[in-house]
Amino acid sequence: MALNQYTPEEPISSIATALAPAALGIVRVSGKNCIELISKVFSRPKALLEAAGNTLVYGWIQDAASQNEGEKSRIYDEVMLGVYRGPKSFTGEDMVEIFCHGGPAVVTSIHSLLLKNGFRQALPGEYTFRAYINGKADLTKAEAVKEIIDSHTNVSQQRAAGRLSGSLRQEIDDIKKLIVDTIAAIEVEIEYPEDEETIADSFDSSALKTAIKRLQSLSDSWKGEKLYQDGARVVLCGRTNAGKSSLFNAILKEERAIVSEIEGTTRDWLESWASINGIPVRLFDTAGLRKTDDVIEARGVELTKNLSQEADLVLYLVDSTGGMNDEDRDFIKNCAEPLVLVWTKADKNAANNDSKTQSDGLKGDLPVAEVLLSSKTGEGLKDLFSKIYSILTQGIKTDREQAGIGSLRQKKAVDEALECVKHSLISAEEDYALDAVVQDLEDTLDCLAEIVGEVTPDDVLGSIFANFCVGK
Repeated sequence: MALNQYTPEEPISSIATALAPAALGIVRVSGKNCIELISKVFSRPKALLEAAGNTLVYGWIQDAASQNEGEKSRIYDEVMLGVYRGPKSFTGEDMVEIFCHGGPAVVTSIHSLLLKNGFRQALPGEYTFRAYINGKADLTKAEAVKEIIDSHTNVSQQRAAGRLSGSLRQEIDDIKKLIVDTIAAIEVEIEYPEDEETIADSFDSSALKTAIKRLQSLSDSWKGEKLYQDGARVVLCGRTNAGKSSLFNAILKEERAIVSEIEGTTRDWLESWASINGIPVRLFDTAGLRKTDDVIEARGVELTKNLSQEADLVLYLVDSTGGMNDEDRDFIKNCAEPLVLVWTKADKNAANNDSKTQSDGLKGDLPVAEVLLSSKTGEGLKDLFSKIYSILTQGIKTDREQAGIGSLRQKKAVDEALECVKHSLISAEEDYALDAVVQDLEDTLDCLAEIVGEVTPDDVLGSIFANFCVGK
């Protein structure tokens, strides 16, 4: 989206809640004279116009014509108005939030009334963009808003909330200070040089080494943050009646998939989001793997194989009461993706629950982990979640001592800043002029400024805010 489509200060309106039956719905407005415009369709205009910021006003939304004596009125809904006066508001402008009843017809009719009375439909991300240009939020906070909206688990939401609270901005500011202090020390040396054996001896490089360490930590955090944002694809595979649909339901804690003793019940794949120890997972229940003359079921088997090849992790299920056959062994040996062998129906096989004895035929081709569980009783689910978490987070530092970066845009800027600082030390060690070291450090500051939005190309801004929902 081009930035010239956003018109600062122009009164805008949007529906800020889902269009579905609910107790409450919210219509949000912002911009110059928005409070005065709302007063024209409000039953208590004087109370609204005199209301202080951060207060609520009770009344009714009605046609402007209904305020004129003798004209037939139309009352829309009984509402509470949240009044926010700039600059103490989300956008930094005057704002009003109309809290009405949550029926879709009510919410849309009020929004339509506003569009007929001086407001324009807000564009995607326009409220957050106004907060940015009015100094109410930097880009790290703006991007964190969308992260929170899109989060699938409590953990991913909490990580985004940390960035929204300013943790990443503070970390960037701390690193910038290390760079600025070093530049200041070098500038003094340039202005008042003393006899030094080498340029590297003319300033203390410890601050730059600290900056490199902290930038590297930020860069390394992206892999983990991306996992919590985007989630992982986990595919349930196995022969017919291995217990895939039962496990799918057990993980989701609801009856999403049809469970039946009849082979080939699942012919297409089902998917749903689930939380595995805080990691958002797109879980796929698939058709059972077997040879079949049924055209539709055969297509389902083909889809299962395709999904497994695109998975971040495959859970291959085998009925522990029947054991493993050659088809199971071939799939496991040929699976290129990380795989967990899940022995199911443990509640029916209590007398023979040593699953590993049944997988001896793999001869060293065992998957990374095995689990024995019962979807019916829940036995083994905790162990399965632990193994899934361990595999998905392998090589990823999930416990952070500092803020993590929240977007690929931020990752690229951090990596560029890191390279600039490293090059500044190389320049000093190789006895380049101090001006060259300063130039590297100033380039570092430009990269860091781009992260928070102090220096950011218009096309980058347009890309960021175009992906927001309309009400935000």
